[in-house]
Parts: sequence; structure tokens; C-alpha cells
Amino acid sequence: MSGAAAPNGVSSGAIEALRALCARQPGRAEPRVKLARALLAARRAAEAVAPAEQAVALAPKFTAAIKVRDAVIAALTAGDPDLVKLELTCAITPIDAEAHLTLGQAYAGLDRPHDAERHFKHALTLGKTNDANACLANLYLSVSMHDAAEHHASAVLAGDDQGGLDDVLFAMAHQTLAAVAVARGDVAAAEARLDQAYARRSYFRQTVAGAPFTTLVLVSRRAGNIPYKTLLPPQRFDTTVWYMEHASPADIARLPPYALVLNAIGDPDVAAVSDPMIDAFLADCAAPVLNRPERVRATFRHVLAKTLAGLPDVVVPDTVRVSALGDAGLAPPVLVRPTASHGGLGLVLARDAAELSALEGPAGEVYVTAFHDTRAADGFYRKYRMIFIDRRPHAYHLAISPHWMVHHQSSGMEGDPIRVAEEMAFLRDPVGAISERAMAAVAAIGERLGFDYGGIDFTVLDDGRVLVFEANATMLTHLEPEDGPFAAKNPFIQPIIDAFQAHLIKMAGG
Repeated sequence: MSGAAAPNGVSSGAIEALRALCARQPGRAEPRVKLARALLAARRAAEAVAPAEQAVALAPKFTAAIKVRDAVIAALTAGDPDLVKLELTCAITPIDAEAHLTLGQAYAGLDRPHDAERHFKHALTLGKTNDANACLANLYLSVSMHDAAEHHASAVLAGDDQGGLDDVLFAMAHQTLAAVAVARGDVAAAEARLDQAYARRSYFRQTVAGAPFTTLVLVSRRAGNIPYKTLLPPQRFDTTVWYMEHASPADIARLPPYALVLNAIGDPDVAAVSDPMIDAFLADCAAPVLNRPERVRATFRHVLAKTLAGLPDVVVPDTVRVSALGDAGLAPPVLVRPTASHGGLGLVLARDAAELSALEGPAGEVYVTAFHDTRAADGFYRKYRMIFIDRRPHAYHLAISPHWMVHHQSSGMEGDPIRVAEEMAFLRDPVGAISERAMAAVAAIGERLGFDYGGIDFTVLDDGRVLVFEANATMLTHLEPEDGPFAAKNPFIQPIIDAFQAHLIKMAGG
């Protein structure tokens, strides 16, 4: 990623070459116009301010200079005010290492890894060695550059002289190395790394200047948390994140003050190990609690049918949880998946008794679910996702795939404008896409689950009923990359994030 062209095709090397040209020609406007244009094309509008203004000052009647200055102003005006402020700070005071780290983190949160990398590396050259290495390690992990992630995380830990490294950086580095170990198939090494990550401290404060309140976020060290980093971006929301597998009663008295609690452990299988500690903590907690654990426990896959029983037009496939496949008692075709698994990991379709008997015995408990073949007449399977904010449903995406295991990222929709158009139609008018009857069923599910944040994956059967694939609090919400094939969805996704933040603020007392 380093030194490569950004998604728009403008490389950092080309920009630096233009900077050098400006330095060699201090009295000419043309190279400054070219530099400003290149920075604009690279989405670095704040850095384009200086060369654009210099070009106009050198040649007040030069049309190209005036146009590029106006374009820079327009780009800044159209941008996120918080992001623009960070960009201007870095452009005006390029030696401010903290500003580069903060801007890099903002870019990482916006899924702009090239920009994030550039600012993290700038901070590294300015002496913020451990912080920058930790951020680079996390960034490279996010784009599956595992060797680079391992290199920078190891560099952080190399600075831990007799336990003197900051606890947050210590934990970040071990978290990254644990994820790298998982990607390489070494689960035992990953678990050992996570034990080290939280051996010193189980909670971590993320402060924001001027934030009106702090949210205490209860999380698991494993997959299965709600997307709290997207919902509560660190540049705007003050949080204390508490890893509950490592929490102890003694931690309670040491926690920083907080206005409310967000239980972010959305998978009941993942939450089980922490349930006793969470229940003990909440028993004496006077603050408002979002996504109370009893709501989460009602979404175990083998419990969901009971939770949603009696709702009109709602179909929940039979599901059992067993240690031996022979005890399932469900006739094929069936889906078999490990507990606490996500994204289709370990999911298998056994179409008949022979395929079921051919499956290896599970290493632990599994869910066995009756399979409903919901393929439509056009040969595609459809999986709608709606996100519940304070019980109310919001359309998030529609995945349309030729395969029974439907995932948006593997559906191939980006190359099919017809399927993309159908998804956009759902986002614009979900009732028109699935019918008032189906929408009423989904809304009833949201009321029954009672989540502050949650979601549902479902399809609509030929008879108009809603078939529930899963409904829980782990549903992913994130903005699409601005230059990606699904960027047009963002105007429909951002209101979901805004609605959650407004609900959070209301629960905190306004």
C-alpha cells in the first residue's frame, strides 16, 4: 500500500515531485496550480489551500489559478467540518504529530487506508514511534497485510522496557498479533496473545475534548460485538471500553465516570462466559443500559423461534443445539454451523442423510437448522437486512446471490447493475420493495426483540411471509468506501448511524 497510487490514481510520489517543482520555481503559478489539482484529485483539499492561494497571489488574473482556488474552497465547504478542521491543522502545522495521528485514525474510520497510512507514517517520522506503529499495525491488519501488521505490532512491543509501555498500546499490539495468528490458523497463539493483551488492564478510556458524557461499552475480546466503533466514532464520542472476559469486581470502583452503559456483546454464545460478571455489575448500576443482556439471550439461534412465537407472518426455521449430529432430530436438508460463528464460517449445507452422516463430528456444540430453499424464479437468493434502532427498522442492504450462502461481499453484485438497482430500490422504498405486510412483520419483530441496536436478516416467501435467517444485536453497519462500487448506499446508511447516536444522547439525558 505504501507509495502506491491512491484509488483515484494520484500517487504520493507524483505529489511530492510537484512539491519539488514548486520549490525550484518559487515565482511561477503554473506548478502550484498543478500541485493543487493533484492534491484535490487525491482528496487532500486542506493541503491544496496553500499552493492554490500562492498561485493566485503570483498571478491574480490567471484563470486556472482562480478556478483551482475556487475548487479547493468548494471541496472544503462540502466536507465533514470535523474532518476539514483536522486536515487544515495538519496542513498548517505539519510537525504536529498528534494531529497526524488523529487525522490518520479519522481516515481509517472512513475506510481510506492510503490517506490513513500517509498520516501515520508522518507521525512516525515526527517521533510518535509507538503510537504510530500501533496505528499502522491495526491499519495493515484491516487490509489483510498480515506481515506488515506483524512487523509494526512487534515494533511496539519491542519498546516495552520492563513493562513501561502504555497499557493501551500494549493491548493494541497484542490484539493485532492475535488477529494475525487467527488469519494464519493458529488459534492457540491468538488466545495466548489476547490473554497478554488484557493482563495489565481490562478497560481502556478513549477521551474526546469537550465531549458532554462518557459511554461505558461492555465488549468481548472475540467476534460478536455490535459495530460500536462505527456507531460511536472515536473522534466524536468519549468511551471507556471494558473487556468483560477479563473484568473483575475490583475494576468497578476504578472505572472512570460514565453516563450510560452500552452492552456491545451482541452474540449470546460469546456473551455466555461473561454473563455472571455483567449481571453482577448491572445489578448495582444506576446508569441507563442499552441492549440489556436479557434481550441478547433471547436471540440464541435455538431460542429465537420461541422469542418470536405468535407474531403474524413470521417464519423462524426449526433450530436445535447439539453436541452430536445424531441428536439433532431434524431431517435433511439442514444447515450445520458451530456456535459463536459469523460470516458463514464453518457453515455447511447437508442436503440429504448421506451428506449429513458424512460430516465429521463437531469439536463442540453446533446449531442444526432446517434449510428452506428460497431461491426465486430468476435463480437468485435474496437476503434483506434491516437494522433496529430503538426497536424501529431501517433498511440497510439487500444481498442477491446465485448461491444459497448469501453474503453481500461475495455476491458479485458490483458487476451487475440490475441487482444493484434492485438493492437501491429497497433502500429508497423498503415498503414498496417487500410489501406493507412484510414490513409490518419486520416491525413487530423489532418490537418483540426490544433492542436499542440490533438487526435482522430475512427474505420474503412467495406467500408474503417473512422467513427469518437470524435476528440479533451483532448485525454489521458501516459506511461504504467513497470510491467503492456501493458508495451510493451511504445516504441511506448514515441516517442509521445518526439515529443510533441520537438515541444514545437521549438515553444519556440529552
